[in-house]
Amino acid sequence: MTQKNIILAEDDDSIRLVTTRYLEDSGFNVLSATSLKDLWKLIESGAGEALVTDVMMPDGELFEILPQIIELRDNLPVIVISAKNNLQTAISATKQGAYEYLPKPFDLEELLSLVVNAIESRNVKREKVKSYQSGDKQLIIGRSPSMQDLYKSIARLSQNDLTVMIYGESGTGKELVAKALHQYGPRSDQPFIALNMAAIPSELIESELFGHEKGSFTGAHQKTDGKFKQAEKGTLFLDEIGDMPIEAQTRLLRVLQEGEFTSIGGKEKIKTDTRIIAATHKNLPLLIEKGIFREDLYYRLNVVPISIPSLRERKEDLVELVNHFLNKAESLKLSPKKIDPKGYKIIESYSWPGNVRELENFIYKLSALYTEDLLDTKILKKEIKILKDMDKKISDTAKGFLSLISNYFSKNISKISEDHSGEIYNHYINEVEKALLVEILKSKNGNQLRASEILGLNRNTLRKKITELNIDIDNEKNR
Repeated sequence: MTQKNIILAEDDDSIRLVTTRYLEDSGFNVLSATSLKDLWKLIESGAGEALVTDVMMPDGELFEILPQIIELRDNLPVIVISAKNNLQTAISATKQGAYEYLPKPFDLEELLSLVVNAIESRNVKREKVKSYQSGDKQLIIGRSPSMQDLYKSIARLSQNDLTVMIYGESGTGKELVAKALHQYGPRSDQPFIALNMAAIPSELIESELFGHEKGSFTGAHQKTDGKFKQAEKGTLFLDEIGDMPIEAQTRLLRVLQEGEFTSIGGKEKIKTDTRIIAATHKNLPLLIEKGIFREDLYYRLNVVPISIPSLRERKEDLVELVNHFLNKAESLKLSPKKIDPKGYKIIESYSWPGNVRELENFIYKLSALYTEDLLDTKILKKEIKILKDMDKKISDTAKGFLSLISNYFSKNISKISEDHSGEIYNHYINEVEKALLVEILKSKNGNQLRASEILGLNRNTLRKKITELNIDIDNEKNR
């Protein structure tokens, strides 16, 4: 069997040596290049059945000549390796037609697998791509393995119009991912429109999405375009989709199926050409089980799911994130600050349940409140302790509540089993939930807005639960 020739463009002697030996031991013949000039000579000669190349070379950057390489050798698969392992590198590689992007340090077995698959697919014609310059769009920070996986997903999905569902805890940056999918894609020169379902009263959501005609309802004093219209040719980001009322879900599904809609009070059907990206921190399959999220809409939206890692899952990114937010704080006219190198360990000791958003606010607080230029370990220990104490208070409250519940069930389990056999779970979940909502509403004299803020629910969800649990609002106001 004839050996396959692999071009390896890498100026680091140790990486080139180790990679060459591994590929040769795996049955390949390696043709080495240590500069863009040497690489181009090999490309012009027609050598190689796959190219593995670094981005930064002594005489320039790969992306300066990658479009020409692909133009001349359109069936040569290119695997880009780089220590500059950020989102821009992944996007640049993908946009310019690379087969794959692999951040350094890389696993040799993974590289071998990519090389084998690349050679097998080399006869597949790649689409012509436009030259791309990354610019300075640094939307997302982090170099951890989990973030590299996210970058690869963004790079691939930004080049098509597939509907994407973004999953992640609150504060992980779901809107940033949505913006990246838009800004690095073919619709980047068109509008990016975001709509948070949790922030809009249920009765206004359809109007917000589809617009309304003058006089179509009380308060509709003029014709207004909805978000679908505003996002035409661009991207519509539906944040917290799990909080969308069921009635609006039905209408959204129809739009996704038919590609057209009518405004509230309108008769004319309006065609829509809009990419949809949705996001949630909720368990949608569980909501489907409860009957508060449509299964058919779920499958329409969940075409390609993306998960964003929590901050506690990528603590190796903390230093870079902290420094980024310090620079950002300075740009917001807050006094410049530096972190004592020993202080990073203190920051890492905290779990950051509020994720990147909590970390960002923490840095802004330090920049605003302290006059010291250097934030030392004493300051950081004090401020992290405040965060931990707050978390403990919340945790202790929850534990006390659980203890009361446990005591009740342990004393009454026999009677409970007899009275509610076959329906214990739903019965007591509803009872506990109702009692909680009633007490919160009572404490706020029936004010649903204040109650929803305390509960951490949006108003739409609270209203729905009030109806489902048959809570008498007027009665709670008068108590």
